[in-house]
Amino acid sequence: MSSAHTYRYRVVDVFTDQQLEGNPLAVFPDSSGIDDVTMQKIAKELNLSETSFVIPATRADCAAGVRIFTPKKEMAFAGHPTIGTSFILLDEGIIPVDRKQFVLEEKVGPVPIRVDTGPCPLIWLRTPQIREGRTFDRMVCAQVLGLDTGDLLDAAPQLMSAGNPTIFIALKDRDAVDRAWLDSHGSIVLKGEYHEPICVFVFTPTPYGAYSRMFAPEYGIVEDPATGSSTGPLAAFMIRHGLISGAADTRFISEQGTKMGRRSTLHVHILGDRGQDGIYVGGHVVPVVEAIMRL
Repeated sequence: MSSAHTYRYRVVDVFTDQQLEGNPLAVFPDSSGIDDVTMQKIAKELNLSETSFVIPATRADCAAGVRIFTPKKEMAFAGHPTIGTSFILLDEGIIPVDRKQFVLEEKVGPVPIRVDTGPCPLIWLRTPQIREGRTFDRMVCAQVLGLDTGDLLDAAPQLMSAGNPTIFIALKDRDAVDRAWLDSHGSIVLKGEYHEPICVFVFTPTPYGAYSRMFAPEYGIVEDPATGSSTGPLAAFMIRHGLISGAADTRFISEQGTKMGRRSTLHVHILGDRGQDGIYVGGHVVPVVEAIMRL
């Protein structure tokens, strides 16, 4: 029998400044010797929304490479793993703690990071290119969410993606957001002939930005406490439909995870008119666990 290998990992809560809130993430700061199959098995074992593995970057302009897995599949890009992994890289000195800008290499490509330093740093990622897809029937959306058509705003639900295809559905109020629910069957019915797994993001506008929930049963995520990869496209969707200002330097907050007891605060910063110079998504991170896995 071969001897066990040990791998150190940490768990952090992302998009919060309070432990046991936000979106938990496991990070393996040194993934040397862990193959693809084992990475996926580890993510399934830990059963968090995502687990990230730090690897050497293949690009000279990137400080580190990151691979991200849900319990079911590898992701091209994900927000809270990008923010949480950046925190670990800074906290462990892999990237100098006073460095305010760097780039991470992910499957989607280079992801620029900026840091507002302080006792509890605010870490920002620049959303990758946002692509717009088809719109969806409001009645069908209401039915699969267990809602009435009257619970939806007039904005046509639409597929948008910054790496993870997401259907955005605007609802009238917080009560409708809290009543919404989606299972894997509903997800399949909703997307019709679209062949890739999807996320479904429901929200309502608020005075501070948005109150949100996200379901991704096809990814093995019943509900996600915070979805950074969908928050940039959320901003683009809200700008398109006049639900938030698209003026340069606009800032707002998406509150997510509250219904499931994991309140998350996702900061959004729109650069340039209607985000033409980038949409940044930021959040705080707090450490929770340090552990050793023996395999």
